[in-house]
Amino acid sequence: MSLKNEEQNDLSPKDSVKGNDQYRAPSGIHLEHEEESRNDFRQFESSDLFRHRRIYLEPQEKSDNNFKKFVIKKLEKSCQCNSTKAKNIIFGFLPVLQWLPKYDLKKNILGDVMSGLIVGILLVPQSIAYSLLAGQEPIFGLYTSFFASLIYFILGTSRHISVGIFGVLCLMIGEVVDRELYIAGYDTVHAASNESSLVNQMSDKTCDRSCYAIIVGSTVTFVAGVYQVAMGFFQVGFVSVYLSDALLSGFVTGASFTILTSQVKYLLGLSLPRSGGVGSLITTWIHVFRNIHKTNICDLITSLLCLLVLLPTKELNERFKSKLKAPVPVELFVVVAATLASHFGKLNEKYGTSIAGYIPTGFMPPKAPDWNLIPRVAIDAIAIAIIGFAITVSLSEMFAKKHGYTVKANQEMYAIGFCNIIPSFFHCFTTSAALAKTLVKESTGCQTQVSGVVTALVLLLVLLVIAPLFFSLQKSVLGVITIVNLRGALRKFKDLPQMWRISRMDTVIWFVTMLSSALISTEIGLLTGVCFSMFCVILRTQKPRTSLLGLVEDSEVFESMSAYKNLQTKSGIKIFRFVAPLYYVNKEYFKSALYKKTLNPVLVKAAQRKAAKKKIKRETVTFSGIQDEVSVQLSHDPLEFHTIVIDCSAIQFLDTAGIHTLKEVRRDYEAIGIRVLLAQCNPSVRDSLARGEYCKKDEENLLFYSVYEAMTFAEDSQNQKERYVPNGPSFSSD
Repeated sequence: MSLKNEEQNDLSPKDSVKGNDQYRAPSGIHLEHEEESRNDFRQFESSDLFRHRRIYLEPQEKSDNNFKKFVIKKLEKSCQCNSTKAKNIIFGFLPVLQWLPKYDLKKNILGDVMSGLIVGILLVPQSIAYSLLAGQEPIFGLYTSFFASLIYFILGTSRHISVGIFGVLCLMIGEVVDRELYIAGYDTVHAASNESSLVNQMSDKTCDRSCYAIIVGSTVTFVAGVYQVAMGFFQVGFVSVYLSDALLSGFVTGASFTILTSQVKYLLGLSLPRSGGVGSLITTWIHVFRNIHKTNICDLITSLLCLLVLLPTKELNERFKSKLKAPVPVELFVVVAATLASHFGKLNEKYGTSIAGYIPTGFMPPKAPDWNLIPRVAIDAIAIAIIGFAITVSLSEMFAKKHGYTVKANQEMYAIGFCNIIPSFFHCFTTSAALAKTLVKESTGCQTQVSGVVTALVLLLVLLVIAPLFFSLQKSVLGVITIVNLRGALRKFKDLPQMWRISRMDTVIWFVTMLSSALISTEIGLLTGVCFSMFCVILRTQKPRTSLLGLVEDSEVFESMSAYKNLQTKSGIKIFRFVAPLYYVNKEYFKSALYKKTLNPVLVKAAQRKAAKKKIKRETVTFSGIQDEVSVQLSHDPLEFHTIVIDCSAIQFLDTAGIHTLKEVRRDYEAIGIRVLLAQCNPSVRDSLARGEYCKKDEENLLFYSVYEAMTFAEDSQNQKERYVPNGPSFSSD
């Protein structure tokens, strides 16, 4: 004999079990919850007693995904050649041909000329100062700013950003240059002097330290530019999305500490080796304190005077920038005054101060990068390329959004790539957009990149005529200019309380990236920041938010019961929301959270089996003289609910592990008589469920387009099920 449908059988009171023990009959009794559920679904769905009509959507026909046809179609489209397509390609690659013929001279020329002049004046001292940071002679910094302004004018799509020397990239270039100089046998201890005339044994021609330094710098720049152009060609600009704002901000701040540390020796007039590699910041400070007794008093006094002038005037410029038509070019005034004081006071001859030295006029003949160096600097160029591109694109999009126009990310990659490739043949080093100069450019009336041409003309004037006049300029003055321009990055510490209130995770990413960039190295710091940022993303999905939902009164909206008050619940139905993709990382957390907020079907099943063994009473029934022993399961208290609805609206995707988890959850709950319904699955999740055979053809009613629809279906089906419950136990003879 077998006992069917044990939940629907009513036994005598004396056979009932007191308490909350729930159990199930032994294996001799055939309980078929899963099969009954499927039959009930089909029966109830065909019934006319439903209060809520099911939603059915017809899916779109899927396009043919034949890879061969796709490739052929793309090639045919790419290989088509006509005048319109050629024109679009040329105009797309050279945006200047689109906007320059439409240039409104009367409306834009005044603002462009004014902003170009001011940025050009600011760039002169900064280009010379940042050259030291990159381990180069001052003339090469002027070359770099000149060529970058012209090339971006032709290829760029942003109207406002200023492309030129950027401190963090100069630092990264300088670290590579110092390493290669050391490998080549140059004495880096005397890098600050201009008396080195060593011969590079790796070259056929005589090349002193300065010559080899720019060869290394231009080679790294060339490789970085090739990477950036390749990124544009293969449209892999998505790489920059892994560099969040918090990560970039932390990286720049950490690198700023390294920049500041590298400039201290110029402020004190010390001749120290430039520390590179892991822990360079700490090593540099150790060298500084060991040699502090050798401080050049003249350089120290000059540095303090320049700081006393530059810091207050920079602050005043920022405070009154809304009232000033243009910022006061105080850096240029300081450079001119310091150069005159050094020249007429003969500070170099009398006190041994370190000076810029001879800066030639005109341009040097172009020279190709050293192809033999490329394998050694290829890895270094990756980080430089990504940082340069990410900063340029982020600034371009920020100012484009502010002024109501669009920029093309891939074209920006081409533009910044060629701003590195072409100048690398003219003794230049890596460039990118710079926030400080871009803000100055925008605030002084810039309308288009014509201002970049004006900036280039200012730099050209310096290169052809004025450059030699900076011979007596002290390097301590240039160091002060570099340090003062780090104020913006170092001020990020003031924003940390607000960042902490908005997102603690972003604040932690900022600190980790900043500390690793400062204390370890810039390249490792960037890599650490990216890895830690991705780990945080995984961590967020590993233990996401989960909640039980309640119904908002007089609506079909469901919200978290832990977040809102006065939400209604339906008897016998639990609605569970999981706010993350369901994949191998969080599948166990999904199950544990669901079991915790509802009940654990595995424990219930085990309890039922255990209770069944203890509470089963055996009765002997005699039929026609034949004795047969029948096992009768005592009735137990019903479960608190009969249906679980899983709100899948926040589940973006499923992997194989996620599908298996849903199958397992459904199987475990159905084993104790609880149905599992899925609601609000997006098309991607539905496709995954279909491919994973979560539902058979006759079980498609387990998926619903809304939570309210699933809840109504569960209510109606349960009501109808209770209506057709037979009275008394049902036995079948063997």
